[in-house]
Amino acid sequence: MTRRNYVHWLFAEMESPPEMSLYDELHRPQFHFSPKKNWMNDPNGLVYQDGVWHLFFQYNPESNIWGNMTWGHAVSDDLMHWQQVEHALHPDETGTMFSGCAIVDKENTAGFGKYALLFFYTAAGDYVDPRVPFTQCIAYSTDNGKQLTKYEGNPVVEWIAGTNRDPKVIWHEGSAHWIMALYLDKDRYCLLRSTDLKTWEQFQELRLEGDDECPDFFPLTDEAGEERWILWGASGIYKVGSFDGTEFTPDTQARVGEHGPAGYAAQTWSDTPDGRRIQISWMRDGIYPEMPFNHHMSTPVELTLAGSGNDVTLVRWPVPEVESVRAQSKSFDQQVVVAKKPYIVETEAKLLDVSFDISKQDSSSLYVIIRGQYMMFDWTKGQLSFIRSGLKSSLAESGVPIPAGDRLSVRMLIDKTSVEIFLNQGMVSASFNFLPGAYIDPLVIQSRDSEQTIDNLEVHELSSIWT
Repeated sequence: MTRRNYVHWLFAEMESPPEMSLYDELHRPQFHFSPKKNWMNDPNGLVYQDGVWHLFFQYNPESNIWGNMTWGHAVSDDLMHWQQVEHALHPDETGTMFSGCAIVDKENTAGFGKYALLFFYTAAGDYVDPRVPFTQCIAYSTDNGKQLTKYEGNPVVEWIAGTNRDPKVIWHEGSAHWIMALYLDKDRYCLLRSTDLKTWEQFQELRLEGDDECPDFFPLTDEAGEERWILWGASGIYKVGSFDGTEFTPDTQARVGEHGPAGYAAQTWSDTPDGRRIQISWMRDGIYPEMPFNHHMSTPVELTLAGSGNDVTLVRWPVPEVESVRAQSKSFDQQVVVAKKPYIVETEAKLLDVSFDISKQDSSSLYVIIRGQYMMFDWTKGQLSFIRSGLKSSLAESGVPIPAGDRLSVRMLIDKTSVEIFLNQGMVSASFNFLPGAYIDPLVIQSRDSEQTIDNLEVHELSSIWT
């Protein structure tokens, strides 16, 4: 039995009947996960077990606007092809089900069974009535996530401050404790520890300037072979530091790991094979007219560290599993793009994985026109921007910094209504949603005022994950 057949078999009885036009709608993302219908936001409960990647998510089962927060659930065998199954956590007397995480309890720490899946979530109390505060709770599953049972002793963390929420739990080998990162209020976060996953002690408060919500806390190894810990917030701001089980000590100032208005509330999977650190974001800021669904997830990316010491940077790069949806690939010889004469890339596809190297030379800017929408590389300002005329946004369209140097490598993942861009092998990354404008050719490259050279142009036309 193949892995995909195994996942299909495992959750077969949970599938709902197919709908005639499902996943073929005008603005439906074709290689990003989106729910069958209704509102979706933050990824939750990301965990891998027995060949199954679990993606839980904030979900409103009754409407395509925010509210009635429930945990939706999708599964995959390859991080790309997703199957939505039954909703997992429903509102109760403690409130709606806000964001959280999941882990595999390999040693039966909590007493629900060896290799049980444990889910940590925020019971969201009542925004209006402070007598029903936000608390942190757990649920568990002994059948690989098919059925979740809420713990009778909830909450496991009582109210601390504000609308404290979004627990993220990880095992720390050195101190032999489970560690929980928790958002408090404003830019305040805290760390708690436990030996049984039910009783928690707060031991440190932290700040992540300019960010709030949805913490992630995890280790990576830098290029010197040293273990470093990353504290990450909902807006993609992070710090790199050291952690000994009793204190997180930042070694860097707050930095931006994910640019652009779309990516938000990113989280990483726990218990991944081969120790991979894989992250996915909610692609907010996409409001598609008359679609049955609202919002989608990003392409999963793998995280690594470049550099060492204080000169260390978080690198984000699409998982190699993206190659599984490549349908046709083309490579092109060196192209010289001259001023005001567009270079038309030879493709008619709407789903693309495109990469190239650009030599800036003396030009002030380069335009990449994606299905009628302009992405501008402003060499003078050192910023990238995406001019999205088809989509109105309440979010700031701040420029994305372009790494210094005369040459830049670019990779773009283009879906029907989104583009994710990775510069210099993921040293800088950003994501944008858009609605296509009028166009003849789906991908055009144009120099503004003098010639520029494009090398190593590769165009991979992608297939739909829904077919």
